[in-house]
Amino acid sequence: MSGPVVTVQIPAPVVTVQTPAVAVTVGPVPDTYVWDGYEYVGMVGAQFYYLGPGNVWLVCDGPRLARWHDWERAHADWHDHAIRNVNYRRDAQGHDVLRHDGQGHDKDHDQGH
Repeated sequence: MSGPVVTVQIPAPVVTVQTPAVAVTVGPVPDTYVWDGYEYVGMVGAQFYYLGPGNVWLVCDGPRLARWHDWERAHADWHDHAIRNVNYRRDAQGHDVLRHDGQGHDKDHDQGH
């Protein structure tokens, strides 16, 4: 006669993987932007930015900048058709950013109008 069968399950080891944080350069907020067929692109000074996840303006990386310059060559008058940025004025910390001329995107809101 044999005794009861005992089954022992060994728990799987816990594996922790740490990945380095990805550095993202968050820039100022463009006062105007255009749609280049793929995403919104704006400019502050000589730097180009695209509207990234969470509606945050990020510095254009190499491939985006190359695509932008291809689009820009075919649309030399893009400044004339740029959209005034009243919708995407928040920075990565959630703060409203004033336009470069010092005007807010909703200047009457705080005055009860």
